Amino acid sequence: MTNLLRDLRHAFRLLRLSPGFTIVAVLTLALGIGANTAIFQLIDSIRLRTIPVKDPQELGTVRIADRQWGSGDFSGQYSQLTFPMWEQIQKRQESFSAMAAWGEQSFNLANGGEVHFAKGIWISGDFFRVLGMQPFLGRLLSDADDRPGCPASGVDISYAFWQRNFGGDPSVIGKRISLDGNSFEVLGITPPGFNGISVGNTFDVAVPTCVEPILNPRDNRLPERASWWLATIGRLKPGWTIQRANAQMNAVTPQILQETVPPRYDAEGAKHYLEYKLGAFSAATGFSELREDSETSLWLLLGISGLVLLIACANLANLMLARAGARERQITIRRALGATRWRMIRELLSESFLLAAAGAICGTFLAFAVSRLLVAFISTSDNQIFLDLGMDWRVLAFTTGLAVLTTVSFGLAPAIRTTRAEPATLLQSGSRGSTGGKERFSLRRILVVSQVALSVVLLMGALLFVRSLRNLTTLNAGFQQSGILVASVDFEHLKIPEERSTEYKRDLVKRVQAIPGVESAADARMVPFGGNSSNQNIILEGSDQDAGVVWRNSLGPGYFKTIGTPLLAGRDFNEQDTATSVKVAIVNETFVKKMLKGADPLGKRFRQHEAPGEARPLYEIVGVVKDSKFQDMHEEFLAFMYFPATQENKLRPYDQIVVRSSLPLTSLIAALKETIGNVNPGIDLDFKVMKTSIHESLLQDQLMATLSGFFGFLAALLAAIGLYGVISYMVVQRTKEIGIRMAIGAERVDVLKLILNEATMLTATGLVIGAGLALGAAQAAKSLLYGLKPRDPITLVLAVVVLSAVAAFASFWPAYRASKLDPLIALRYE
Repeated sequence: MTNLLRDLRHAFRLLRLSPGFTIVAVLTLALGIGANTAIFQLIDSIRLRTIPVKDPQELGTVRIADRQWGSGDFSGQYSQLTFPMWEQIQKRQESFSAMAAWGEQSFNLANGGEVHFAKGIWISGDFFRVLGMQPFLGRLLSDADDRPGCPASGVDISYAFWQRNFGGDPSVIGKRISLDGNSFEVLGITPPGFNGISVGNTFDVAVPTCVEPILNPRDNRLPERASWWLATIGRLKPGWTIQRANAQMNAVTPQILQETVPPRYDAEGAKHYLEYKLGAFSAATGFSELREDSETSLWLLLGISGLVLLIACANLANLMLARAGARERQITIRRALGATRWRMIRELLSESFLLAAAGAICGTFLAFAVSRLLVAFISTSDNQIFLDLGMDWRVLAFTTGLAVLTTVSFGLAPAIRTTRAEPATLLQSGSRGSTGGKERFSLRRILVVSQVALSVVLLMGALLFVRSLRNLTTLNAGFQQSGILVASVDFEHLKIPEERSTEYKRDLVKRVQAIPGVESAADARMVPFGGNSSNQNIILEGSDQDAGVVWRNSLGPGYFKTIGTPLLAGRDFNEQDTATSVKVAIVNETFVKKMLKGADPLGKRFRQHEAPGEARPLYEIVGVVKDSKFQDMHEEFLAFMYFPATQENKLRPYDQIVVRSSLPLTSLIAALKETIGNVNPGIDLDFKVMKTSIHESLLQDQLMATLSGFFGFLAALLAAIGLYGVISYMVVQRTKEIGIRMAIGAERVDVLKLILNEATMLTATGLVIGAGLALGAAQAAKSLLYGLKPRDPITLVLAVVVLSAVAAFASFWPAYRASKLDPLIALRYE
């Protein structure tokens, strides 16, 4: 230990004497280690860390395994089960001592005017008991609060919501809050640090599932067998494992499915439904849509940042070789006086250790800033991502491992190489040291070739993601993106009679259309990138066979004109499409291709599957519109059918008004608030900008393009620095040779070619190896690309050309300096 401390003090003095080298080395390592640690922090928070509840390893969830098909209404991020299915699971399961259902929904805290949403979770009575949760204040919801037909009695709120909205006032217990126009008593506050079981999300208020009919009186989902909105969580009984619970759920799956087949499904739909398999899965790490969406991206980014760190280590290894070469004679004398080779290696490694330790410490602080920056990057105004990014043993072990790895990576090879030769050889008179010659230069060549090869991989990855993002941002989505504002209106708590809802909506749209500066306006049940969707199976006229699943929407006249989707054939909806007129529909191109096999659609008729006893009218196709994206820019075009809102069977007291205008956004929103407020100030209003919604849907792609682009640039820069250093070192090593060549008649251009040939050989070797590696590694990015094949030849050529240009620039300057050498000065070098 005494010798180790002495070596570290000696290494510290040497590094202090070379501040330029030390600063560059520490900053390089801090950047590499910091980037890797930041990304691993996100992986740890999203994928590895358990949720902060009692014995999380005992938690499990029951859901459909590998669901590839689904029909009905889907709401919330975790729309895994229907309520009837949950009831059957609860009745028949034997694996869990306690089990609960939960779902997500936003609730409006305001009473009229612009909405103020609270993030809510639906919970069945045993939810907090399953988690082993104790209240911070008051009491938590229990099974007694979740009974069929329960009144709008009480809710629990989160600690963060309590602090934010009530200033931490302890007298909030017993007070009432408004949710979607309904009054609820605050029963209790959950403990600080508990943000729900959806990783990346928080919640503000917990509401018992039994009040669903009160908050959604027109769309009560409790009895609906085709309304998917719940997930489950349970605590395993002592002695039970997830594997045993999974086997038990597999055994009771047929009974559960037979009891819950949606009545609206026909024979084909029921067949698909009965093929489901229920299984039990671990819930120790909670639920996370963010995990599903970003896990592949994060692992890929970790691999990319790891390659950057390897390139940085190769650069530092080259620098350490140069430093070791300068101290070679001193090391040789010490070895001749009796120092062992291991003693010298340990001393040289001490420098590497100090640099790596300093880099790891600085990188850790950098990682905390970078990880939070990345979370902010993918957060939106409507979906703030919340992650616990604190240091835990995994992050600490990862950073420590990186420090050890970098110490070995850039320190061990120079140390071994410098101490390899025998002292007698190096102490020969006039010797400049064989370890400073060809062997060390060969190692430096290998390091540079490795840098170039890895840089090709990173640069190709960066270009793939940048080009993929460009494909998405320039893609014709099938509708106009700029100048479109969506105003969501909700007048449910105004208690307007259902028969007046259609006229009420029509009046709102006409008033909006009359606003000066509004070019067009129309209403729709759902809008692109709005987060909601619905589908249904259809049967073509003259057939008893299911034609397939089609996505559906209800629209007002002028919607396609407003949103800029071209009408390709037939007509748009109009005022003559009423509840008593012929049922009509407009379909898109994909509907024509998939359902009608390309036949002329106008005049064709079809019906939707409905529950037994409900009318199944025939819909006549009166128009065809261009395909458009609806849920995601990455998706293939979906088959869509559109119906007039005036012909809906179930009239809803809410709608979305799509407005096209060239007015400034603030002026347009102010005008809409005033206009709709004049109709009734109690109407709830919310606004979304279409372009912003699309931009937010591409945040993951932007993150990949930005980070991979930065890492690709950094890799090319490090490779250029490494190549510059090697060529400069080569010029110094061959100064005498260059002087002799020039003395016997070699021209400056000959010297220039001599040096550039060496640089070209190194670059070409690295490019060839890198091209092979890049083609193999690119396959990992396949699922994240749009409009590009992973092994796109154009992208590979671009990466090779860019890196060749960078390498040529880096090697030209040392070659040019060599060509300017004075032969007499060169010959006096020795």
